[in-house]
Amino acid sequence: MGFTRAELESYIGSHVDDLVGPDLKLLFVGINPGLWTAATATHFAHPGNRFYPALSLAGIIERDIDRGRGMSDVDRRHLLERGIGITNVAHRATAKASELTADELREGGETLRRFVREHRPVVVAVAGITAFRTAFRQPRAVMGEQPDGFEGSSLWLVPNPSGLNAHETVETLAAKYAEAARAAGVI
Repeated sequence: MGFTRAELESYIGSHVDDLVGPDLKLLFVGINPGLWTAATATHFAHPGNRFYPALSLAGIIERDIDRGRGMSDVDRRHLLERGIGITNVAHRATAKASELTADELREGGETLRRFVREHRPVVVAVAGITAFRTAFRQPRAVMGEQPDGFEGSSLWLVPNPSGLNAHETVETLAAKYAEAARAAGVI
């Protein structure tokens, strides 16, 4: 599956529904939907994104999810049955996360607070430390488990799986995601 530039650009500003179900244990939080994500209605979708390969390698999921084509209903059900959910700090689809304003990230942070209070996951894992620092005005936040938690949940800052994050590999992402998943009781 591929998209032309014009097809992808037609998704600018669109939204992608949250993936959330009952018995939410581990909530992954992205920065915002990219255009491929919006086109496929699948969080962390892009052929170069390493999110699903890292989840598989970590043992968090037990099936391959084709991030280029998008999730099937069976894929969504598999994540939900394992207690995994996905949302974003900001919900407006953009070509690059850098297109978001600080105000959008802060507003999204407040929305995320309400979302977490409503759904009460065991662990919230935010994939994107720079966006977290801006959204929650915590410029010194570091990767890993955060000492104060988040709205009654444990809070972990984990690396962004985008292919643009060259400092991480599927293996290092898997190790860091596994720590949060163990804390959530998913693995």
